[in-house]
Amino acid sequence: MRKSRLQKILELIDRERIGTQEELVTRLEEEGYHVTQATISRDIKQLGLMKVTGTDGAQFYRRMEEDEHTYSRKYVRVLREGLLSMEAAENILVIHTMTGMANAVGAALDHLRFDKVVGTVAGDDTILCVVKSREDAEMVLRTIEDVLKQE
Repeated sequence: MRKSRLQKILELIDRERIGTQEELVTRLEEEGYHVTQATISRDIKQLGLMKVTGTDGAQFYRRMEEDEHTYSRKYVRVLREGLLSMEAAENILVIHTMTGMANAVGAALDHLRFDKVVGTVAGDDTILCVVKSREDAEMVLRTIEDVLKQE
């Protein structure tokens, strides 16, 4: 049953934009799989799914290729270890990092490929992340926070 469910999750996220665990639970129920949100959380972790942001700003789960998944985990670890704080100032995110970590954290942010990010500039412990609009800056900030919460 579990192997079948995992395969169904992959099928669903490959053909639909599913943005939350609750949506995934609902879609699986419609397909005849009765699961809890906790089960889905474990399945997402096992499958190595990541939330990405589409061009419309909506977040959804996506399957990572093996190399991409390996790098993604490393970049998320760099974010967790190096990022201290973030604040939006209009369309710029000011990101404070551990001393000497700004370049690594900046590279990790670049790897996440936010289409609303125009560019990043890293110093020693501060990153300026220029975003297209104030609303997009808030969305990118929330997305980074969500990435940091993922296991």
